[in-house]
Amino acid sequence: MLLTEEHVIGLAPDDASRKAGSALASPGKWVSKGANTDALWGECQGSGSKPYQTQVDIINVAFKCSCPSRKFPCKHGIGLMLLYARQKDTFTDNTPPAWVSDWLSKRAEKKVEKSDKPVDENAQAKRLQARQQKVADGITELMLWMKDIVRNGLLQIPEKGDAYWENMARRMVDAQASGLAGMVRALGETNFYSEGWQLSFLDQLLRIYLVVQGYTQSADLDEPLQQELRSLIGFTQNQEALKQQTGIKDSWLVLSKQTTEEENLTTERYWLYGQHSRQSALVLQFYVRNQTRPEVLITPGIALQGELVYFPSPIPLRAIIKYPVSNISLPEVTGLEGWTQVTATETALFEQMPVRSERPYIVQQLTPVQHNLQWWLKDREERLMPLKAGYPNIWKLLALSGGKPLNMAILGKEQQYEPLGAWHNGSYKLL
Repeated sequence: MLLTEEHVIGLAPDDASRKAGSALASPGKWVSKGANTDALWGECQGSGSKPYQTQVDIINVAFKCSCPSRKFPCKHGIGLMLLYARQKDTFTDNTPPAWVSDWLSKRAEKKVEKSDKPVDENAQAKRLQARQQKVADGITELMLWMKDIVRNGLLQIPEKGDAYWENMARRMVDAQASGLAGMVRALGETNFYSEGWQLSFLDQLLRIYLVVQGYTQSADLDEPLQQELRSLIGFTQNQEALKQQTGIKDSWLVLSKQTTEEENLTTERYWLYGQHSRQSALVLQFYVRNQTRPEVLITPGIALQGELVYFPSPIPLRAIIKYPVSNISLPEVTGLEGWTQVTATETALFEQMPVRSERPYIVQQLTPVQHNLQWWLKDREERLMPLKAGYPNIWKLLALSGGKPLNMAILGKEQQYEPLGAWHNGSYKLL
């Protein structure tokens, strides 16, 4: 794992942990500390009689500490990593104590046990059949609901309360169609105060209709398209089976991280771009609040040297990381030359999959400009593309650009894009 101060700060779960961890990044706070090629460890004196035992698996990026905190990493883990990033030469002990060796051994054993666990195929098939019936029942109800919307017209739609959308979304959750639930919620999140809201509303309604119709007639479709539609509905795929497939080895630039929380579930979305393959990727990680973080922690602003396997799709985007991976400094890459190439790529994607998600691109020499009270991104050929409505980091982008063009990582589709980061003086800056 590449440990710099910036990357360690990026691993902190919140600002409070970041601040408290920084205060512990001092040799005087640690009774003992050490490091080798597999782990970091240290004992930090707290308020009790015994110091807290902190350990970091630097191969698979995992944390453990004897303190009562349920954050991952806790302030002690952050402090230990920051101290290592700043004063690596002070970690002279390279023989891990028993409490570190035992932890690493148990982690390795759990991986073996998980891979050796037998699968009851009959029970699995019964569960799948029951779920498919639930989804079918939910789709029947959803189609009636959408037909009512079309039959009654759009005039009264803005007056619908939040419960109107949330009730149907929860019905889709009950039907085990979480993907459809998210699409229904997106309908309710339409900005009904903006001019032309009807177009975006109908676009989302049509998206739901296409997904539902495609899924119900999926037997006539190619396998990759079937899998994509199942994923859009909310079905998951066996990631362990995917890891057995051959992926794409590359230096994967981690362009951005987006975190959302729904009740107790946290979803992390990482946007990646292959330096040599020039392919985009989306890596999703999920964890329950205050529970163990995902097995691999990904830091925005660095590059992962490793192998990605894509989920089946006509236009592959979502992927999983095959282990192990190593982190390297993020290089500057050559992206698309301007908006003409972006729109050509988007057109080709639309022909293969009309219902698709936004994806990242790297575009050369973009400049933020304002025209008619709206912000745009101008390429080297003076072509303009509007910034996504409500883009929150415009002033940070302007300060970074200073009116000059930058190579940018952007996210979006069709006619709406938002910058994720940009290269400035040879280094990648997150926005």
